[in-house]
Amino acid sequence: MKIDLTDTTSSKINKALVQGRRAVGTPAVGMVLTLVVVTDEENAYDALKAANDASREHPSRTLVVIKRVSRSPRDRAQTRLDAEVRVGADAGNGETVVLRLYGEVTDHAQSVVLPLLLPDAPVVVWWPVNAPLDPAKDPLGALAQRRVTDSYAAERPIHELTARSEAYTPGDTDLAWTRITPWRSMLAAALDQVVCDVTSVEVEGEEFNPSVELLGMWLADRLSVPVRRSLSSGPGLTAVRMETSSGPIVLDRADGSLANLAIHGQPDRAVALKRRDTAELIAEELRRLDPDDTYEATLRFGVDRLDDGEAEGASPRPGTSDAAPSAASTAEKKAAAPAVARKAPARKAAAK
Repeated sequence: MKIDLTDTTSSKINKALVQGRRAVGTPAVGMVLTLVVVTDEENAYDALKAANDASREHPSRTLVVIKRVSRSPRDRAQTRLDAEVRVGADAGNGETVVLRLYGEVTDHAQSVVLPLLLPDAPVVVWWPVNAPLDPAKDPLGALAQRRVTDSYAAERPIHELTARSEAYTPGDTDLAWTRITPWRSMLAAALDQVVCDVTSVEVEGEEFNPSVELLGMWLADRLSVPVRRSLSSGPGLTAVRMETSSGPIVLDRADGSLANLAIHGQPDRAVALKRRDTAELIAEELRRLDPDDTYEATLRFGVDRLDDGEAEGASPRPGTSDAAPSAASTAEKKAAAPAVARKAPARKAAAK
């Protein structure tokens, strides 16, 4: 069931939600959280579909906030709120309100959203695109216990990781991090099968993919070994190669679906490692609403500490300088390298 409201208020939207529930015969509210999706008109359909699919696992009230840009000064002076209320089969396993904000109200979206939040339920804010540099200080982000961004959708994905590290607040997370959960699980399981010390790692994937960088940072932080980043044509992550005292361990996924796990001294195995859609990623993030300490440690490790294995003459990563490093920065890197090498390899730390 859909109810369209033009030039409305939050109070009228709440009344429409109650009327809609009664009309479809579900007056009880069984939702466990409020998911606020902040997007633009171009990406609203895909984001709403993903949120509705995720609500089948996590029944929620989904509030889609779309800030409409007015073309003329006269239109920008006219403040208006339009809403589309969906209940029943049209809203997955919950309720959906699509909010379109015009004029000055676009700068005060939190005052529209606040009366529509479920009482005594956690709030998650998700920016599919155009996330603020500091989600916790955003007026909508300040309402949430968990703030979800996607650095892959940013114009400069690798530069975005640095910005996320500088502005990190407990409760922040990134779908680029969520995408590597199966890789982290598979690599940790592989290391648990052999008694060895990891000496070096190579992570291979497409250029400008933040998930590839995050996996390299996680391995470098957990194993305290040098990690080399190399390029491939994708899709996404394509391979991780670990040199160990017992021989190489290789996890290779060339087609984005089926991977091959090769451990020295053991038969090769085919493992399912498909690329997941956005609905699966959001559903995973909604399973835990506490701060992700592993993500924080990985993010703070820093992209610049990875060994960039790009070919000579390749364009530099976004957020890096074209100029040659200064003598001071080179000295700092040389001083830091032995400190990393001196740490004892933590084989089972990757499982944490």
